[in-house]
Formats: sequence, C-alpha cells, structure tokens
Amino acid sequence: MVPGDGIGKEVTAEAVKVLGATGAPLELTHFDWGADRYLKDGTTIPADGFQMLGRDFDAILFGALGDPRVPSNLHAKEILLGMRFKMDLYANVRPVKLLDASLCPLKNVEPADVDFVIVRENTEGVYVDMGGVLKPGTPDEVATQEDINTRKGVERIIRFAFELAKKQRRKKVLMADKSNVMTYAGGLWQRVFKQVGEEYLGIERQHMFVDALCLHLVRDPRQFNVIVTNNMFGDIITDLAAALQGGLGMAASGNIHPGRTSLFEPVHGSAPPFAGKNIANPVGAILSAALMLEFLGLPAEAERINAAVLESVRQKKTTQDIGGTLGTREVGNWIAAKV
Repeated sequence: MVPGDGIGKEVTAEAVKVLGATGAPLELTHFDWGADRYLKDGTTIPADGFQMLGRDFDAILFGALGDPRVPSNLHAKEILLGMRFKMDLYANVRPVKLLDASLCPLKNVEPADVDFVIVRENTEGVYVDMGGVLKPGTPDEVATQEDINTRKGVERIIRFAFELAKKQRRKKVLMADKSNVMTYAGGLWQRVFKQVGEEYLGIERQHMFVDALCLHLVRDPRQFNVIVTNNMFGDIITDLAAALQGGLGMAASGNIHPGRTSLFEPVHGSAPPFAGKNIANPVGAILSAALMLEFLGLPAEAERINAAVLESVRQKKTTQDIGGTLGTREVGNWIAAKV
C-alpha cells in the first residue's frame, strides 16, 4: 500500500476498507513514500525499494503522487515511474466500462455501448527520458525528445493485447499509431502487429491512426473491444476514454508484468485543491483494488466489489462529481457494507 499524496491518501483508505469487507486473505503493508516523507528526510524510495517490492510482495496498491510543495515533482517521478520502468511493468491496462447511462456525456449511449480495454505500452516511447537541450535560453535553443521502440517491447505489448482479448473472449484488437508520419516507429508496430495477429486466427485485427481513433471514440465507442498503442498515445486516449465512463474518478488501471509483482492505481492525480475535504471520488481506487484481486487469483471477491460499485452508481450512493451527495468516506462505507 502506497497512498502517496493529496486525495491518494483518502481514496486508498476507502479501497482498503472495501478489500477488508471481501474477506480476501490479504496481508497489507503500508509505505509512507510521498511528498511528506521526501520533505522530511529526502527519501523518495529506499535504495533497495524496487527489489524489495518485487521480492517480498505480490502486488502494489497505489494512490496518487504530486504536491505543490515539491514543484519539480521529483518524488513522483522517482517512485511511480521508477516502479513502472525498474520493475518492468510493461502493460498498462485500463478497462473502460460505463456503469450507467447518466455518467456518459454522449447522447443515446447505454452501458453496453462502452465496454472495452485499452492496453498501453508502459516502459518505452518518449517517456524513457532520452533527449536533451542545446543552447538553452537562447534564440537558437533546440530541444529533442526521442521516441524509443524496441522489437521486444512492441511485440510483448501486442501479444499481451491479443492474449487479453482471448482470455476475455473479445473479438477484435485495434492497434493505434501515427505510422503515416512516424514512419520508422510506426513501421515496426505495423509489422509486428500483423505478424503476431496471424497467430490469433479467431480475433479480428484492426488499425486506426490515433487522431482518427480519438474521433471514433467520441462518435461511436460501440465498435471497440481491445485497443493497443504506445506509451504517449495511450496516455492521451485513456483520459479521453475515461470521460466516456464518468470521468477520471471512475477509472481504474493496472501496471502489469505477468507473473511478477504488479501495480494497481486509480488514474486520477493527487488533486491538491480537493485533498482533505472528503469530496474525492474513491471508485477508481476501489475498482483498481478489484483489478488487483483478479490479478491475485481472487475473481469472486473482485466481482463482489464490482457488483457493489455498480449498485452504488445505480442508487446514486456516490460523490457529487457523478451525481450523488455522499462524501469520500461515506461512499467507501456504503460500498463496503454492500460487499
């Protein structure tokens, strides 16, 4: 358990409450990694932190990081991106599922129309921090940011997407890129997508340029099953997709390496202006806990959480951002009691 900063502390407390209500055989260890610890003694994560997590734990439930007292956000980068990169959590998995028609900003869209999964490559792309600045602060300044794509990285995320589709009995995998402009990286993704896809004869392959995908996500989300894309495009389209299910407060995610310790977190930030006011939506954190239970081989307990969250939305036992009147703690209490 790494609650982190801001509303991360509040929403993870409710996720823990709901996990306890399931009776799942979990042993939780809390870590104080975040802005408070960093400002106190300069620690972002202990020297052997990543090795310890991979060695001694089965999963990580995470809150959010970010605090205005740390303008550089150094602690967030070293902790969260450190986990993703140094623990090789290469698959960012974000289910996009509408629980009630009232939560979707689109007209005439029902829950059955928004039910897909985005698989984002999580350890390569422009997020590897390769690049530099030449002649900074002058009129001739040049900034470069390199987009890194390896055959290994591309193949394993595409294969992960097809395996996910197979496991969930979904019929289509769509790969999104910008290969009409980014020809080198896009060419690699195109070739690997075709080659890997040929191994999955019962699953249809589709392709869209990422800008067209953004248009079609808003125009007709019914057509999507599994979407796979690179790190940056995935970061962007998952936030767009979250709007289809009621906003970032409803969105859960997993950062996964099959067979290894993996990380589960709501996709919203730490939202400092809302911290401590008992108004943050805990559903994203609670659904992330359900994803974690599935990963740990506890599907029955996960389904009880999912069912309770669905009922809370139907009965408007929710926070104000999705039409309810309850506070963060009260939503957690209601869902835990339902579980």
